[in-house]
Amino acid sequence: MQKVAALLAAFLAATSVQAQAGAYQQCGGINYSGSTSCVSGYTCTYLNDWYSQCVPGSATTTKTTTTTTTTRSVTTDTTPTTTIKTSTTTTKTSTTSSKTSTTTAPTGTGVQIRTVQDPVFHLYLQNDGGTAVIGPEASSGHFTINGSIKLNGPELYLNIASATTSYRALTFDSTPSFTGWALEGDTIITNQSSSYGRQLNFLACQTSVSGEWQLYLQLGNDQPTGRTCANNISIHLPCLC
Repeated sequence: MQKVAALLAAFLAATSVQAQAGAYQQCGGINYSGSTSCVSGYTCTYLNDWYSQCVPGSATTTKTTTTTTTTRSVTTDTTPTTTIKTSTTTTKTSTTSSKTSTTTAPTGTGVQIRTVQDPVFHLYLQNDGGTAVIGPEASSGHFTINGSIKLNGPELYLNIASATTSYRALTFDSTPSFTGWALEGDTIITNQSSSYGRQLNFLACQTSVSGEWQLYLQLGNDQPTGRTCANNISIHLPCLC
């Protein structure tokens, strides 16, 4: 019976470890039913009511150990000795440091944003001289999303350029002129109250750099003349794609 109980305990422990959400996976949100704890080195971070994500984080734990030393009483014919008890408390603090990205991105802080459809499957949002492009993960940007989308590293903001066409270039600038970005699940959208209303389609057009595509907000069917483009592209956080 003891052996069965031990095996059951080991199984439950292993199941608990396996249930932890992995790096950059979802760990919370409305209607989410999976694990709300993350693997070691990651913390579950709130992004919106629908989505929380395991991102690199640190945790500090404090362990207190109390040691009691007792001196036994010894009595001689001449002088009795009293018992002396000495208590020593030792506090040990350990810190788990944050994991950082192994890519060549400007910083490992924040989340990556990527596309999930062909022909731009798993290309990542990044800055190319003020122009928003999608390209290799190795040069990917890391972002903070909170109304604005901020590129961490060189602190730049994702904005939407004015245009007479139905496609609007996305740019990176030093100030956030557009603050209507939002998350719907893991999908990047413009929110309903923004000047564009709720939009989730983007246009990606090849640039002169191999493997790099310029990104536009797509409001209609127009396309830049003479360029290869992919229509109705959506962009996402890197975990449910």
